[in-house]
Amino acid sequence: MKIKNFYNHRTILVSVLVLFSLSLRAGEAESGKVKEPASGEEKFNAGTMIIEHITDAHEWHIAKVGETNITIPLPIILYDESKIVAFCSSRFHHGKESYNGYKIEIEGKNKGKIVRVMEGGISTDKNAVLPLDFSITKNTLSLFISLFIVCVLFISIARRYSRNPNRAPKGLQSLLEPLILFIRDDVAKPSIGAKYERYMPYLLTVFFFIFFSNLLGTIPFFPGGANLTGNIAITMVLALFTFTITTFSGNKSYWVHIVNTPGVPWWLKIPIPLMPIVEIIGLITKPFVLMVRLFANISAGHIIILGFIGLIFIFGQMNVGIGYGASVISVAFSVFMGLIELLIAFLQAYVFTLLSALYFGMATAEHKHKEEHTH
Repeated sequence: MKIKNFYNHRTILVSVLVLFSLSLRAGEAESGKVKEPASGEEKFNAGTMIIEHITDAHEWHIAKVGETNITIPLPIILYDESKIVAFCSSRFHHGKESYNGYKIEIEGKNKGKIVRVMEGGISTDKNAVLPLDFSITKNTLSLFISLFIVCVLFISIARRYSRNPNRAPKGLQSLLEPLILFIRDDVAKPSIGAKYERYMPYLLTVFFFIFFSNLLGTIPFFPGGANLTGNIAITMVLALFTFTITTFSGNKSYWVHIVNTPGVPWWLKIPIPLMPIVEIIGLITKPFVLMVRLFANISAGHIIILGFIGLIFIFGQMNVGIGYGASVISVAFSVFMGLIELLIAFLQAYVFTLLSALYFGMATAEHKHKEEHTH
């Protein structure tokens, strides 16, 4: 009886959390309404709502209650005309007003960027002046939150290991140790070989950073909800880290295989160095694949869920009854996609770490050729 009651309570709790999650996403969907120029009535625009959710912003939108937007203002830090300008993003009043000679563009090619207001308070794409923007945006704050979580967890775990190295793990140790051993035994060792230990700090850092960032992205309320790993700038920097480590770890055999690949006919090397060109292109495509794979998969998950929720408002504008009917299907598919995103959160962190380890292994492997064994 107690077990049955426990599962009933847990089911109710999960249901409440799911409905709360979807209600917050629905509030975000309402922010995608635009006014029709003819009638002046607000009409839902699914594309606007989705883009506003997955792109970066100078404030953290929590929810919308009636006509009131609940947001967390973030610091604006600009470098313009040889001076630093700093103030709070709330001065812009959600992009509706300018402050201190600057404003957030709400349309055009500079949409979402801070520009200097020209004479008369009007700025266009042609004459817009873009100051250097070092502001703490939504994705930047989410980045700091993910780094803080990773540091707090692993510093506390490292202290426990240093105090009691032979004691059985408990708490956070028992929760994260299987993942740490998984990265070591099933990713680093088979992919890199005997030199795996020197790469373990980076592999563990990048795995747990991506994993926690992905998990936070599935939570629709603060401190989650940011599309951090769905931002191509973030994935580009992570890919560049892997590329730099691979490049500086490459041994003589690695570079010989790129410049003068053994076993390849000479006419593919002279007079046109076809194979070296192909190998050099491969050096560039490897980090490019890492960057695009993570960015595309995470962004696609957010877009699909928001698309399903947007269907409720699209059909609701046609007919209220159809909107209620579509909501059942949309909520069901949104919950299903939410569960899939939990799997993708781990899978994409694993794939990025595995490919990085494979690149390190290729750079440090010692190749033996037939001519070395002629004797």
